[in-house]
Amino acid sequence: MGAGGLPGKDDLVLVAGAGGFIGGHLVRRLLEEGYTRIRAVDIKPEAEWYQSFAQTERLQADLRAWPACQAAARDAAQIYNLAADMGGMGFIEAHKALCMLSVLINTHLLKAAVEAGTQRFFFSSSACVYAADKQAEADVAALKESDAYPAMPEDGYGWEKLFGERMCRHFAEDFGLATRVARYHNIYGPHGTYDGGREKAPAAICRKVAEAKLSGRHEIEIWGDGEQTRSFTYIDDCLEGTRRLMDSGVGEPLNVGSSEMVSINRLVEIVEEIAGVRCKRRYKLDAPKGVRGRNSDNTLIERRLGWSPSIALQDGMAKTYAWVYDQLASSGRRGAAE
Repeated sequence: MGAGGLPGKDDLVLVAGAGGFIGGHLVRRLLEEGYTRIRAVDIKPEAEWYQSFAQTERLQADLRAWPACQAAARDAAQIYNLAADMGGMGFIEAHKALCMLSVLINTHLLKAAVEAGTQRFFFSSSACVYAADKQAEADVAALKESDAYPAMPEDGYGWEKLFGERMCRHFAEDFGLATRVARYHNIYGPHGTYDGGREKAPAAICRKVAEAKLSGRHEIEIWGDGEQTRSFTYIDDCLEGTRRLMDSGVGEPLNVGSSEMVSINRLVEIVEEIAGVRCKRRYKLDAPKGVRGRNSDNTLIERRLGWSPSIALQDGMAKTYAWVYDQLASSGRRGAAE
């Protein structure tokens, strides 16, 4: 046991979804902080993990199954649940049932945590829990945590996350499990999905601009009219917020998101400026677009944790674009010209 009753750095930490984008970065962060016993679990074979680390115990398991959760949670003092079947808007709009089935992961992990005597449990929720009628305009008011109710979340994925939040609340009430919930707002950065259908807007736009530059065909496709707005949160801010929340006494859900709202058209401009190229834009108006506008109100996290995300979009996108460009260039891909 560490200071202040918190689990210590020699206690076992389970990271569920460790082969994914945020999970891989979190394992790296925990190792850098000096945690010595980390159990990293993912449904994918380790060869497909975005990041893996020899210092950790690495397991392949389907955490939708109760026995797998029992085994994964055994002796764990802390559990970070980042595991979910999800992706960008193109994926979650077309796979609502698959997204909903992730309720099995969180439900079984919570049960396993109680059985294992786990001291702290983190659940990665999403801004997709917020009521759709509060996100109908591009010039949207920033979303407060209270805006999740009356409930009208993103169909499928959003309902799964909102249900997961309620499960955490009631496990805390009924079993005394210390649960922490972060509502992530569009997390992006290197070492993540940038193609294949599960990528989110920042990585997708980096890929499209990089392919346009590499191919010499300076043209890209944009989903929607490009005027829809979002805030995008760099992975380092996501990790800082996650760790601060996990170590805090805050049991209610908190936004972990940038408040720097931009249109998709402006996001494209930022990536073009980074890449040193200008692209003709083809707008695919019938593509999945999600809500019209979304931004994070950080009043509550600033009050409860004394902190909020601060990494500028320009800075985070520069690092993300450089990584995506290197992946494409090293693989010999040239995008639209091929």
